[in-house]
Amino acid sequence: MAGEVSVTIVGNLADDPELRYTQGGVAVVSVRVGSTPRTLNRSTNEWVDGETVWVRCTAWREAAENIAQSLTKGTRVVVTGRLKAPSAYQTAQGEARASLELEIDEIGPSLRYATASVTRRSREGGQVESPWQDAKPQVSGANAWANPAVDPSVDEAPF
Repeated sequence: MAGEVSVTIVGNLADDPELRYTQGGVAVVSVRVGSTPRTLNRSTNEWVDGETVWVRCTAWREAAENIAQSLTKGTRVVVTGRLKAPSAYQTAQGEARASLELEIDEIGPSLRYATASVTRRSREGGQVESPWQDAKPQVSGANAWANPAVDPSVDEAPF
């Protein structure tokens, strides 16, 4: 949507994903992602951690169920989504705070320090949606492998 701020955050999950369902049966998941910047102090030649930024991230429907099934506390993730206006609140000690919230568009494990294996979920009816499932190869002539994309019966440029 126009006017929304889209961001990408790389960080670690603070807790296991919290999956809930609305009264209408729609799945929603919440995860907290913490990102701590590190800088190299050149005078001491040591890494120094900055202040951790915490972002509450929310996803809906099938993505929510996939997140709850796939990710756990401590997992390093890459999250892209739409930043929501910060909400202000007070801590139990009376300190004023604001929380960042992100509506998740995409999320996945970071592969910088880990490996992952992907399993596609089947859609309702047992079919896995594939952009190539309806594509039919254009094969003609005795040697179709010589140039399988060219159909000699069409006398037009291929572009």
